[in-house]
Amino acid sequence: MARLGLAVGLISLLFLIIYGILSGFHALTVRLSSTPDGRADKVAAEAAPELLFSKKDVRAWLTDEAIFNLEKKAFQQQVAEHTYRVDTSLDLPLQTLMLDKIRSSKSRYIGFIALDPATGKILSLAGVNKKDLGQNPCLDNSLPAASIFKIVTAAAAIEHCGFKPTSKLTFNGNKYTLYKSQLKDRKTRYTNTITFQDSFAQSVNPIFGKLGANHLGRQPLEAYGEAFGFNQPIEFETYLPPSELIVSEKPYHWAEIASGFNRTTTLSPLHGALIAAAVLNKGRLPEPTIIESITDESGNSVYQGQSGTIHQAMTARSSEILHQMMQRTIKSGTCRKAFRGSRKDRILSRLKIGGKTGSIDNRNHDARIDWFVGFAEDKKGKEKIVVAAVVAHEKYIRTRASEYAKYAFIKYFNNYFTENRDKNDHVKKQTG
Repeated sequence: MARLGLAVGLISLLFLIIYGILSGFHALTVRLSSTPDGRADKVAAEAAPELLFSKKDVRAWLTDEAIFNLEKKAFQQQVAEHTYRVDTSLDLPLQTLMLDKIRSSKSRYIGFIALDPATGKILSLAGVNKKDLGQNPCLDNSLPAASIFKIVTAAAAIEHCGFKPTSKLTFNGNKYTLYKSQLKDRKTRYTNTITFQDSFAQSVNPIFGKLGANHLGRQPLEAYGEAFGFNQPIEFETYLPPSELIVSEKPYHWAEIASGFNRTTTLSPLHGALIAAAVLNKGRLPEPTIIESITDESGNSVYQGQSGTIHQAMTARSSEILHQMMQRTIKSGTCRKAFRGSRKDRILSRLKIGGKTGSIDNRNHDARIDWFVGFAEDKKGKEKIVVAAVVAHEKYIRTRASEYAKYAFIKYFNNYFTENRDKNDHVKKQTG
């Protein structure tokens, strides 16, 4: 009898354990489901802790098509048997303008991104690929980075080699070629002397080639590339393939990498915007987000977008130097024509603007890839925005990437200044 009682006791205990496990699992399952009338099971909800989607969870079901060329700030997303409301961080007036500008273009493809550098929140994501209408060029990691990589090289030269904006450098030959003979440190009566900051602003390939081949080499180029997010997964709410950087053992290849004179280093526009953000963000590469929140059928929040940092790409001091050098690109470098007349413009004259351009033929040599990454910030306030634009020109050069950036800066800050003026007027009326 004693053995029978012990057996009954063990069976009862086992039953209670199994029941407890199944009850807990049921509570969690019911919390994520809904009753026919749309109300969650209150008992199950109270029994189970609150569960939120992680960014990884969202990435499992949110496609890049879902966030591409949105015309509203929010949209509905079906996941299994549930319908969720997805609220984005888009600045709708800016998004609408960029959609209009891009859709009217005759270029092969265009990708445009604008975001808040401090939080990584995306304010505009728009583009077109006329050869593949369903493809989102904003997240395309196959685009040659061209001279945008000079931002990475400049940071490495500042920190690893001790270069200053006023450091004097020399080169021979054309600014925009890169022959092996141009990597030699030889001086003739035809040798050109230029400062480091002007070589950056004017995107002088031989200077940056010499930095790569003669001063940096493979390991620093790889290390700084990875610090800026190349070959690294970037957490986002939809899949973002990493930009690629491959550095060989050959010194001439180091020159090609450092100057951006190659088609193997690739970059997505979203990643380009993050690189520009690091310049304004004391060297920190922000983690991008486009979703403010996700709510279920009952209005419960299941996901909240959060700010984060991917890497400390460079020191705060280096970011300050690059901030100055990128402004020089606008004032006297490769962007001076695009931003000509800014001092007299009622919006642009109130901004600090910086940028970096890049230009290179694609692999098939049937399109010219044209880049701009940069920033604009209120001279008297704290408001800032960074953008990245890429355009593939075909037979004719259409609207350049820097011009799309200019459109965005004017639109965004016109709205910002108008809203602030209206707020100040309201305060004056209230206190008057």
